[in-house]
Amino acid sequence: MTGSLQLLTGLIVFTAWSQFLCGSDICREEVARLQEQEKLLKGQLQKQELLLHRLQLRNQPGNNKQAQADQTQDTEYTDCSQLFTSGFKSSGFYRLKSFRAYCDMSEGGGWTVIQRRINGTETFNRSWVEYKDGFGDMNADLGEFWIGNDNMHHITAQGNYSLRINLEDFDGNQRYVEYKNFKVADEKDHYRLTFGAYVGTAGDALSGGYQVGVSEWASHQGMKFSTYDQDNDNYQGNCAQEDKGGWWFNKCHSAHLNGKYYSSGHYSATTDDGVVWYTWRGWWYSLKTSIMKLRPIDFNIDPIDDPNAVNRNPPS
Repeated sequence: MTGSLQLLTGLIVFTAWSQFLCGSDICREEVARLQEQEKLLKGQLQKQELLLHRLQLRNQPGNNKQAQADQTQDTEYTDCSQLFTSGFKSSGFYRLKSFRAYCDMSEGGGWTVIQRRINGTETFNRSWVEYKDGFGDMNADLGEFWIGNDNMHHITAQGNYSLRINLEDFDGNQRYVEYKNFKVADEKDHYRLTFGAYVGTAGDALSGGYQVGVSEWASHQGMKFSTYDQDNDNYQGNCAQEDKGGWWFNKCHSAHLNGKYYSSGHYSATTDDGVVWYTWRGWWYSLKTSIMKLRPIDFNIDPIDDPNAVNRNPPS
């Protein structure tokens, strides 16, 4: 940066003297060229100073995460996978194109977290507008939140995304599920849910495919989103009101991760209104942890970040 500054200083002085001494058209054209070069160098110098300032902030204790978030403001990243590909490998909150999001850079990296429940600090029995815009703690690394149905629609409208859900019970047991081609429609279509093939260890509760004959009432495929103040389910009552949280209800659910948070697993209630994934712990067990996150299906995991690549041998 010192060399650029010295060159710029010399150029400014030379340009000023040229303007004073020049009289011919050729000389004036040369002065104009030098003025354009001066503008270019000033712009480069400003960018270098900004980068230096950010590096200084990043090296100060406690400022690493904020510096990372600030760096993303110059580029319009549409999801966390683009951040990961651009070199941001630390999990944390980042500024994306039109909203703030938590990026999970574990499990291969590039996951945009859309829901997190870990301790019951946030109530998920919210209105249609709150679920539309998003709510919760979007600053603390261990905060609970819903990213917002509008944001979910904007993300999944860009292409084909996988949904991964990490679940944990109160005994420390963990399971996961993944669904390909996860999409959330826009508000006009009541944020209708569609998804593709399932893989995982917690069972396929979302499609109701765990038992013959239950999908008519248990499947969440093609369901509209419902809240206590906007009932779009297939049930004669209001599932969101009864089960205390917004979700893609049918009649009513086999999976409901936005229900009431109970401080221990087994619970008793009038309805199965807990944090439920039926195919793992049933309707009357409320899970401790639920983390929902999205990533493009065609995301290329760097071999060094692929947990399954450790023991992989090259083809002979």
